[in-house]
Amino acid sequence: MSLMITEECIACDACRDECPNFAIEEADPIYIIDPDSCTECVGHFDEPSCIAVCPVECIIPDPDNVESVEELKLKYEQLTNEE
Repeated sequence: MSLMITEECIACDACRDECPNFAIEEADPIYIIDPDSCTECVGHFDEPSCIAVCPVECIIPDPDNVESVEELKLKYEQLTNEE
């Protein structure tokens, strides 16, 4: 499942540099996560790095982008092969 940023976002920029897939972008008024690039850090870390650094805990699973761990691993492989 991809992650999403809720309206509680304070646009502090803590999460953007932590994302190994560059899936987090600055938007107005809150940041957004590109579901096509978010692997929940599968292939990179044991847990999503953006969630770990978010001071207001506004990053949650996106109910509109449900993916299994296997699908996230495949997405990770596709993203890293494109570089």
